Amino acid sequence: MKCFASLLLIGFCSWSLPLAANELSEDSSSFSERLLTFFGPRAETCRYDSRMIRAAEIASERAFKKPTWRCWHYVKDALLRAGVVPNRPETPWAKQAGDELCAKYGFRKLRISNPLRAPVGAVIVYGGEDAGHVELRTASGFVSDFISPTPYPRPLIGVYVKGI
Repeated sequence: MKCFASLLLIGFCSWSLPLAANELSEDSSSFSERLLTFFGPRAETCRYDSRMIRAAEIASERAFKKPTWRCWHYVKDALLRAGVVPNRPETPWAKQAGDELCAKYGFRKLRISNPLRAPVGAVIVYGGEDAGHVELRTASGFVSDFISPTPYPRPLIGVYVKGI
């Protein structure tokens, strides 16, 4: 059942991506009515690069069922392949991702304290005593090196999007 739901989500996202490309230009200020219905009511208040959504799709296509402990590696690849960043981020630890994305790539930290309220495509960074964790928000949950319907159980550092 999970596999079917994932395929259905990927199919819908593939169908809606051309809509996003046509209806969301870098100059637009909000989502269209059809996309707003899919991405939720908070999407209208967030103005961010639509390639973030594509990064979440790319990560979902490559993700495993269980963690491989390479979350930041997979998120970096997805951001690069979607064209969100021009070159691969260099920080080694996942918990450093937000600082580098803001300093070098034009991301901004949103005032969100609950990962469930993050817009689709947002980069969510968590802390901890080790390397931390980073993941992308999808319409049905979260993805990095693995897919999860729930946020990672660590202290939230921040939710980041690339502004337009």
